[in-house]
Parts: sequence; C-alpha cells; structure tokens
Amino acid sequence: MLPYTAYLRVYQPITAFSPRDRRYWEGYASSKDRPKRINALAAEQAESLGRTITTPPVVAPTEESRDAYLRRVDERLYVCPWQTRLRCWRSFAEFTADTPTTLVDAYVPDREASRAETGYRQWRDSGAETRPGILTSTWTIPVPWFIPFEHQERCLVLSADTTRTLLYLTRTSQARRRLEHTVAVLRERIGEHAISGSTERLMDWLESVAHPDSLVELDYGGLPHLLSDDHLSTDHSVAEITDAIEALGKGDGGRVVELRERITRRWRSVRALEHAN
Repeated sequence: MLPYTAYLRVYQPITAFSPRDRRYWEGYASSKDRPKRINALAAEQAESLGRTITTPPVVAPTEESRDAYLRRVDERLYVCPWQTRLRCWRSFAEFTADTPTTLVDAYVPDREASRAETGYRQWRDSGAETRPGILTSTWTIPVPWFIPFEHQERCLVLSADTTRTLLYLTRTSQARRRLEHTVAVLRERIGEHAISGSTERLMDWLESVAHPDSLVELDYGGLPHLLSDDHLSTDHSVAEITDAIEALGKGDGGRVVELRERITRRWRSVRALEHAN
C-alpha cells in the first residue's frame, strides 16, 4: 500500500453484520485503543510498510485484520473493515498475473509466494466473499470514481498541521442512481461502446458488496500530501463530471469537450509526479 493512494470505500450499517460481528464492531467503536479516524489511514499504511520491509517480505498477514474505518451518520454506526489479508491476496494475484515470473521471483521468494497463493485459493474454495469493500488506485483517481458523487458532498480539510483531506461521502443508493443515469446518457447520446469497462466493473462492485443502506466514500487518501493547497482547492472533478454528463444529455458537445480537457489536464499533471525526482 503506497502513500500516494486513493480509496473508494463502502461502509456497511452495523445491522448488516452477523450478531457476533456486530458485538465485536460495537465494542471496537467504543475502544480507546483502536486507530482513530484521523490516524487510521497512517496506521494501515504503517502496517503495510512493516510487512514490505521485512526480510523476506510478507505478501499477506496470516490472519485477517480486525480493524476498520468507522463513521457515524444520524447516530448510526457504519463500518468498513480493512480486510487487509484479502486485499493483499488479490493485489498479489494481480501482480503475478501482470508480471513476468522472473521479476516476481526477484521480489518475493517462492515459499512466501506459495503461501499466499495457497491461502487465497483455500479462501476462494471455501465460498467466502472475495470482493473487498475497499478499492485502491495509486497516483491517480479513475474517472468513473467521480460519477457516484455530487459537489455538495465534498469535504476539504487543509489545516496547519498534517491533516490534509479531500473526500466525498454519499449513500450507496444515490451512488447507484447516478451511475445508472450516466450510463443511460452515454448509451443514448454516444452508444454502447462509450460505456467503459471500468464503469461497468464499478457498478458491479457496488451491487455485489454494498448493503442497500450503506455509504460509499471517495477518499483522496495520500494524494493531498502530494498536491498544493491551490491544486486541491480548485479540484472540482466531481462537479465537472456531473456538468459534463448534463451537457452531454443536452447535446452541448462543446461544453463536454471543455470539461473533459480540464479533467484530463488536471489528472495528467498528478500522474506525472510519479516519475518526478
């Protein structure tokens, strides 16, 4: 888990968990020892770094994490478990699928790779859920991630200390309706080919992992520590995506091109920082 990573998280209402898990998360929420909201991301990243710098590196923890991100909305507790082991298994499977074997061996010893692959295979064979409630993206945010939100759901914090946060939070039911509306406009105005695979996967993910009363959050994560106050203050990607879809629905092609170019320039400049000294 790299520092400059953004997150899409689903928070399930406490009532969506089994009685046993519900008791655990209610106790966890009242615990003074758990990572508090402001420090939770740093704690998760520190845990990941500890596994990475170990010799040999540890692909995934032997036990699933019992930590979570928490939110209270209208006095109701919502929980987004870290699911660290599952996310590590999935990331390693993607890494091995996209990387030549010789390079995989250079990063991870055969014994550790085999341990991770066996653990993930047994998990899948057990019939357990294999889709985590957290998606990650490094150095950029995929355009479809902006679609589920609206501008008024934006929260930007640029304090004098180390707190730098830009995030959006909405109800999953709203997120789904916005995605469905966007797909309908694209299908009507441009055609089926305009609907990207990433948009379809996002809709499928929300459908599969989210309780009807859940929340979904877009968190810029570590990116605000990389970007200036001005950049973050003028980043209205969600509003621009909303405006672009509205313009497309009205047939205003010029406005669509203007907004698309603005978003492309902004996120191209962010991705370019990956290769900067």
